[in-house]
Amino acid sequence: MKRNLSVLLSLVVLASMMLAACGGGAATEAPAVATEAPAVATEAPAVATEAPMAAYEGMMVEAPDCEYGGEFKSIEAVDETTVKITLCVPDPAFPSKIAFTSFAVQPSEYLESTGGNGDLLEKPIGTGPYMVDSWVRGDQLVLKANPNYWGENKGAETLVFKWSAESAQRLLELQSGTVDGIDNVGPDDFATVEGDSNLALLNRPALNIMYIGFNNNPQVEGFDNTKNPLANEKVRQAIAQGIDRQRIVDNFYPAGSEVASHFTPCSIPNACVGDEWYAFDATAAKALLAEAGYPDGFETVLNYRDVVRGYLPDPNIVAQDLQAQLKENLNITLKIEVMESGAFLAAADAGQLEGIYMLGWGADYPDQTNFLGYHFGAGASKQFGDKFEDITSALESGAQLASDADRKPFYTTANDAIRTHVPMIPVAHGGSAVAFQAAVTGAHASPLGNESFAEMNNGTDSFVWMQNAEPISLYCADETDGESLRACEQVTQSLLGYEVGGTAVEPVLAESYEASADLTEWTFKLRPGVKFSDGSTLDANDVVTSLSIQWDAASPLHTGNTGAFSYWSGLFGAFLNAPPAQ
Repeated sequence: MKRNLSVLLSLVVLASMMLAACGGGAATEAPAVATEAPAVATEAPAVATEAPMAAYEGMMVEAPDCEYGGEFKSIEAVDETTVKITLCVPDPAFPSKIAFTSFAVQPSEYLESTGGNGDLLEKPIGTGPYMVDSWVRGDQLVLKANPNYWGENKGAETLVFKWSAESAQRLLELQSGTVDGIDNVGPDDFATVEGDSNLALLNRPALNIMYIGFNNNPQVEGFDNTKNPLANEKVRQAIAQGIDRQRIVDNFYPAGSEVASHFTPCSIPNACVGDEWYAFDATAAKALLAEAGYPDGFETVLNYRDVVRGYLPDPNIVAQDLQAQLKENLNITLKIEVMESGAFLAAADAGQLEGIYMLGWGADYPDQTNFLGYHFGAGASKQFGDKFEDITSALESGAQLASDADRKPFYTTANDAIRTHVPMIPVAHGGSAVAFQAAVTGAHASPLGNESFAEMNNGTDSFVWMQNAEPISLYCADETDGESLRACEQVTQSLLGYEVGGTAVEPVLAESYEASADLTEWTFKLRPGVKFSDGSTLDANDVVTSLSIQWDAASPLHTGNTGAFSYWSGLFGAFLNAPPAQ
């Protein structure tokens, strides 16, 4: 109708002009005809007002002020394709943080329909190259190519995740051809893979740390209702000197591994400033333990999960060696308790492990905020018990500075304070490797452990990957284990991401971004036309919802799997509307 009116008006005007040009009485009739045209035209705007869509209603979640203790001030959908995040403090590492898998975007409608858990844990809706097809717990996870993927998927139509805790079993599956790639080749199997022309060994840089952790709370539930000796700083210092870490690395770690001089791998800027860790000295350790009031030692537990990691290639044997060393050197008796992976991580994060435990960390991005900040900062988990103000304050100051030179004094202070207080003992930066069928194109090992299977192809329509363990869930906003994260990375995406096989940050869902001069305002322009696997279109409100339900503890969607949302608090500090500490 709008087009017909426009044509009619054009014809009337044209006729009027022609009549006027001819002169005489015909021209005098033109105005009469012409005066009718505006009357017709006045109906067109009325029709046009029905056509435009309603104005976009952008969401905004904002803290009343920054006194609540977290880094975020607000998250705002400026318009349909623009997101602005305002911080309380400068954060030069913000692009690297927001690129992480935990901050991936899902449709706001889907998040709301699941209530923040339920189907969300096993059926994420993402923008990545793959989508979940089926998950048979205890057997396999099957992903299918996402037909709505905005990028290029060079991989197979079907991607299958399988798992085995035994490195020997993983290698056997690779050798037999039933899988195309495996994670964490066993320390004794590197040479076997390298000597097989049908296979390819790809080494990972040792951007990780295996550590022995302590809960320093004076009273820990389950500790036989007695005072926790690990609350005594001298006890922890004694144990730090009473363990031969070189012996552990020499006997149980593969090539490329090294004894940790500091918590963070030294290839990361300011990782190894300050004093190196305590040298092994059994005599000095025993004297210090006696000075602490335990000349005859004591009994405690050693908790761990039987899951192979690049930072811990054989947890059972390492646990037995620790048990033997502490008994011999300090007369400390360890009762070994192996826990299920998910339960172990949840208990560690909540500070509920009662004695000593083995855990580790692989880099999510190469910065001290990912190592020291995440583990020892004010917003870090409760796994080590009470925080130490001299550590948290130094980390807070260092994190807000852009220059490595300016950051150095603060990380020196933090490293030295960690050495003094001994919330944990850094043991090893573990060398590790992945292996593939030699015929696989695009095979790579990521230093961050986030291999992209959309880059790999074996020439068939199905690709099978075998890792160490089953994912805990696929809502990775509330997971920290590598098996879950790697699966999520194939399905969901964040505003930014990391280059394939590297650590550099690059645009993903945001095609561009910019920061204010003081690094407190970050504005992201979304890539146009991106659709989720369910066919819905990505917009700024999806970003606001996906991030704010992690940030705002009062959100009805702040549920997840355990509700810990450890990456958020570890990287961005306190939650908004957090309940009072118990």
